[in-house]
Amino acid sequence: MDKTYLISGAGSGIGRAIAQKLSNDEYTCLLLGRNEAALKETLNTLETNNHQILLADIRDKESLALAADQIDDIKIDGLIANSGVGGENHWGENDRWHDIIETNLTGTYNFVNTFLPGLNKTSGEKHILITSSVLARLGVPNYSAYCASKAGLLGLMRSWAAQYASQNILVNAICPGWVDTDMAQSGLQGIADGIGVSKQEFYEIAMQSVPLRRMSRPEEIADLVAYLLSQGSITGQAIDINCGSVMNS
Repeated sequence: MDKTYLISGAGSGIGRAIAQKLSNDEYTCLLLGRNEAALKETLNTLETNNHQILLADIRDKESLALAADQIDDIKIDGLIANSGVGGENHWGENDRWHDIIETNLTGTYNFVNTFLPGLNKTSGEKHILITSSVLARLGVPNYSAYCASKAGLLGLMRSWAAQYASQNILVNAICPGWVDTDMAQSGLQGIADGIGVSKQEFYEIAMQSVPLRRMSRPEEIADLVAYLLSQGSITGQAIDINCGSVMNS
């Protein structure tokens, strides 16, 4: 069965892995992001040539609206709200609070609402899948904006799951822990620099709180996403995938 999925943040990391997985399953992927070169790199790794790039900044409603106009005739089976930024924020002149909240939380709100009409053109089960984080569950020093934005996504997800159930739209979130992506590697280096150790030394410290003692691989996250998109009874849930670093009963 032909299906089409729109993935934000598709130019790297988890977003790229999701696109590769869905392409391998013979689904069509609409790849959205700000970095055209990165999106083209993702496009070149996909199995077939029926995919499409959409340039937009999820913080900017006008750029999203322009992207939506490009695919106005396409029926979308799922929205995968994966775009996000990480890193620390500190109160003061160069505080990143607004950038992180506007991207991770408000940007997700903008993205889903902009493309919801395309989702509603599809009959049967439809999906909204949000990439949250293990840091929606945990507090980390100097990550107040990131933790708040990712926790906020879980509230957004639950609200939408209740709101759109009557339209046969299932809404879920995933909460990855450490995933071996460029963003995670940058985060490792930043924290390592902050505490005065090497990146490898901090990696070993960080993995002490992870029972499996390793990061997840992007393709493992993509496999979970593909499963959630394939089922019809899980909605309003935040699914943890973090090598055991958080175990919720």
